[in-house]
Amino acid sequence: MDKIFIHALKTETIVGIFDWERQVKQTVVLDIEFSGDIRKAALTDSIDHTLNYKRVAKRVLAFVEESRFHLVETLAEHVAMLILEEFAVAWVGISLSKPGAIRNSRDVGVQLERGAADLDTWRARAAARTG
Repeated sequence: MDKIFIHALKTETIVGIFDWERQVKQTVVLDIEFSGDIRKAALTDSIDHTLNYKRVAKRVLAFVEESRFHLVETLAEHVAMLILEEFAVAWVGISLSKPGAIRNSRDVGVQLERGAADLDTWRARAAARTG
């Protein structure tokens, strides 16, 4: 499986459980990997035959900047589902960190991997909540 990646995608959002965290945007940093077969793109040298990672980055940034989650776990899960759904990849890996969240630590965060089957489960749960 070939992988395409975006490292150290940085933006600010409201994320956290404390009252002050709900008032001030904080920096989050994402590393994103997704599966893809890059052979055709490599042979043709055409963006039409690969996943346009600039589009992925712009969409993720827009989503994260507008989000208002309490947990980085929730934010990472939503980013993974967004990529699976909107960009039709079979697999995505997300590492999401929140620099400075704990004193004497560079950052804290989560890493997750999700696939197409996880998206199906996600959709079923969402339908059950709204149904």
